[in-house]
Amino acid sequence: MQNHSSDRSYTFERLYRNLYNRELFLLAYQNIYASQGNMTKGTDGKTIDAMSLNRIDGIIASLKDESYQPQPSRRTYIPKKNGKLRPLGIPSFDDKLVQECVRLLLEAVYEGSFAKTSHGFRPNHSCHTALSQVQVCFTGVKWFVEGDIKGFFDNINHEVMIGILAEHIKDERFLRLIRKFLKAGYLEDWQYHNTYSGTPQGGIISPILANIYLDKLDRYMEELKKRFDKGKARAVYPETYELEKKRGVLAKKLRNTNSEEEKQVLTEKIREIDRKKLTIPYSDPFDTSFKRLQYVRYADDFLIGVIGSKEDAIAIKEQVKAFVADMLILELSDEKTLITHSEKRARFLGYDIYVRRSAATKKDKTGRLCRHLNGTVCLEMPTELMRKKLLEYGAMTIEKTVYGKDNWKAKARYYLKDNDDLEILDQYNSEIRGFRNYYRIANNAAHASSFGYIMQYSMFKTFATKYRTTMRRMIGKLRTGKNFGVRFTDKKGKTKTRLFYNEGFARKPLQKNAVVDVIPKTVMYSSKTSLMARLSAGQCELCGKTDCEIEIHHVRKLKDLKGKSYWERFMIARNRKTLALCLDCHEKLHSGKLN
Repeated sequence: MQNHSSDRSYTFERLYRNLYNRELFLLAYQNIYASQGNMTKGTDGKTIDAMSLNRIDGIIASLKDESYQPQPSRRTYIPKKNGKLRPLGIPSFDDKLVQECVRLLLEAVYEGSFAKTSHGFRPNHSCHTALSQVQVCFTGVKWFVEGDIKGFFDNINHEVMIGILAEHIKDERFLRLIRKFLKAGYLEDWQYHNTYSGTPQGGIISPILANIYLDKLDRYMEELKKRFDKGKARAVYPETYELEKKRGVLAKKLRNTNSEEEKQVLTEKIREIDRKKLTIPYSDPFDTSFKRLQYVRYADDFLIGVIGSKEDAIAIKEQVKAFVADMLILELSDEKTLITHSEKRARFLGYDIYVRRSAATKKDKTGRLCRHLNGTVCLEMPTELMRKKLLEYGAMTIEKTVYGKDNWKAKARYYLKDNDDLEILDQYNSEIRGFRNYYRIANNAAHASSFGYIMQYSMFKTFATKYRTTMRRMIGKLRTGKNFGVRFTDKKGKTKTRLFYNEGFARKPLQKNAVVDVIPKTVMYSSKTSLMARLSAGQCELCGKTDCEIEIHHVRKLKDLKGKSYWERFMIARNRKTLALCLDCHEKLHSGKLN
């Protein structure tokens, strides 16, 4: 199947029959079992607990006779950064399992044909790969068009979606299954609501369906680029051209003279010309015979770079707006789809992006001075986002100085004071690493040291609040050489120290071989004791019974187990959130009779 993925003319006619394969379901189960959300009940009242081969076979049977019907998602709301609420659907686990199988099939069909400008929700792609492409490809652009599709995931047109899928998939049963997921609806306050547009909220297949839908936009941008791009290179600036001619004449004289005195004079004149060239553009920035268009997309956010006039940028925006409206039945957000001059900052994926205008010089490989920064793209971490994140965590307060400036001051996070010392340290470490890792490719990544400084002193104050002591004493207590850390005793009785983040904030550009998979490919690392093998083995891990039906018992978090019963100690010792049990043992466990 993957062999034909890159062939856009190839059609797939027998996809649905792959859903009869038990191994595909076991692979899907292996991929998604670790998510804590699987222990949240769907509208059918079931969770991932008690997963068995019989349960999988039942799903396969319902798919064979097409009686399978996805349950409506249970809708809940989570807060957004702007204070509003974002709807989130919680599908039943059986639906998640089928969706993962469908996602695997769709990925095999489409992944090889997606455009190189698409980075959202794809293996080996991430926000960082999108931003790195901007930094490499947008050199010298004059205008940015910041694109944002209004309510994209809620407004995907179902008929357009099925029509796009039908171009490559000629399997009506498979398309009917996709339509069932799109039309499954949701429950809110125990009242059923139909879904007439959009992809399943919280659904596993939603990201790849979004990419398939917006691949039409990617292909349109490729065609628009072909029509827009003009000229091989900018015309050389007239004054630069004259200086180049003079330099060529002087260089020829220098090669032909034997007089040391004349060589010195000619060399100085050549250096003077080189210095003068650094004060003027090499190429004509207003050359209308040279135009370029660049484009990068991550999910429903995209950025367009234009080498051309502002009128060109406005025309491109209107053409994209018309295509999105006419062909995709969607609408660009007027508030967020902005045209920005490249000397100012455009916002894309949480980074500020602009094109440098710099006279800074550096010697190239030939030893000549060049303006190595001029025209290059700069990715910056916005200070305002760092401030918002610290305020969101409650780690900082802002006070006004006598001069009217903002003074950032660390403060204790009182809601953490009842947590264990290691939990407090781990929370600070994970928050610092998360922020640092996301902005590690920024040109000003070192500025995140301010974030680390505030978080460090917030931690000191939180511990001081917990132990009702001064911050100075707390710093002395936590100090471990040049670092700070929390001492603890492990399960073997050894005293260890877990350190506060000390890995620095220097810039780390994205490596070509960096692992940025959105969906971990865990199966390649599976051993004989993988969940797939344990479910198929037919052996109870507690009583040892063989050749029996197995159900997998799941727990949300391993740390929730107290270790009072044998089965809890068994899971803790193996550091597993799953336990393969026969039906008798599983029933006894849930009735409290399995000690």
